[in-house]
Amino acid sequence: MMVGETATATEMQNNFGRYLSIVAAGKEVIVTKNGKEVARLIPRNAAVSFLTDSLVGILRGDADLEQAKGERLREKYETTD
Repeated sequence: MMVGETATATEMQNNFGRYLSIVAAGKEVIVTKNGKEVARLIPRNAAVSFLTDSLVGILRGDADLEQAKGERLREKYETTD
């Protein structure tokens, strides 16, 4: 999936139809507020694909949840002194 455009929240509000057309064409729109990404508007088929891909590892048993939990905790609390 290709990124179609980046829009501020105000631009999105004022031109919603335009951005909806971009998404309908198969591209995603990144929405920012105060310079930070706050949302992504993606085509429906991409959302289903993303959810499916995210769950496949868990359903197959490929994911080691304890290992993943440990890695996330290390990333969150590890200091870089």
